Amino acid sequence: MQYTHLGRSGLSVSRLVLGTMNFGMETEEADSFAIMDAAHDAGLNFFDTANRYGGKTGPGGTESIIGRWFAQGGGRREKTGLATKLYGEMSDWPNDGRLSALNIRRALDASLTRLQTDHIDLYQFHHIDRDTPWDEIWQAMEVAVAQGKILYAGSSNFAGWHLATAQEAARRRDFTGLVSEQSLYNLLARTIELELIPAAQHNGIGLIPWSPLQGGLLGGVLRKERDSSRRTSERARAELEAHRSQIERYEDLADELGHEPGDVALAWLLHQPAVTAPIIGPRTMEQLEAGLRALDVRLDADALARLDELFPGHRPAPEDYAW
Repeated sequence: MQYTHLGRSGLSVSRLVLGTMNFGMETEEADSFAIMDAAHDAGLNFFDTANRYGGKTGPGGTESIIGRWFAQGGGRREKTGLATKLYGEMSDWPNDGRLSALNIRRALDASLTRLQTDHIDLYQFHHIDRDTPWDEIWQAMEVAVAQGKILYAGSSNFAGWHLATAQEAARRRDFTGLVSEQSLYNLLARTIELELIPAAQHNGIGLIPWSPLQGGLLGGVLRKERDSSRRTSERARAELEAHRSQIERYEDLADELGHEPGDVALAWLLHQPAVTAPIIGPRTMEQLEAGLRALDVRLDADALARLDELFPGHRPAPEDYAW
């Protein structure tokens, strides 16, 4: 396993993040336990979840599954860099969502209870809260750090100027602020190259891409399409048709390189200097094993240039639209 630091922090994390959103939604508890054990066996030490995840088990269900896995002992908690998130409404009652000081306190304690742990390594804001001032947010996080309940703060789905604003407010308070940002980033979705990536790099914020295969479009979808037993949603079919020509050429390039399409997509992210670790969200053990293969894929300059030609990116802002 390869490891790196999470942003400018001293925390060492694996180059892949185990995403747990499917646990309790698509993956039964026993299988979720097996996947987490296998992830540890492979050296993955960075697990990501959120208080809203749970699917049919309801909000909080995924954290509860992880908590019961930790409760088995065997060093499971000690070996895990644990990341969770807050923001989404956990009920229809006021102050049961977003980033008020009250909700940060309540949501954190509830997550700790479900996760059966005394602290969270990376506590992330799942979305920007436009109605709560940063001084209030950081004051609540400072209290949580002082109490030993969290170690680091991160964000998710922020814009570049959100990162800049958050960090400036943290600096005024002599607080560390954000060490990571989770964003949609893959070969088909490169918008964050405009402003978010430059802002993250300038502020020492590590990037954790989610949906690295763009909902499966970069995972060999045309090969799977030939399997008549595979069903795709209407939305997925529409997105595939919009990109079919690109995907055809992409899968041909992956064949030429001698790798599975999904391995190439993950490997491309691992070659991007701003990226700390992409999130893989396996539903099955086979999907976990597939994700791990990308760590061994090396893309040379020619392969990277051909991928950029297929999926054009952006020059960093403001250079992309100013002179």
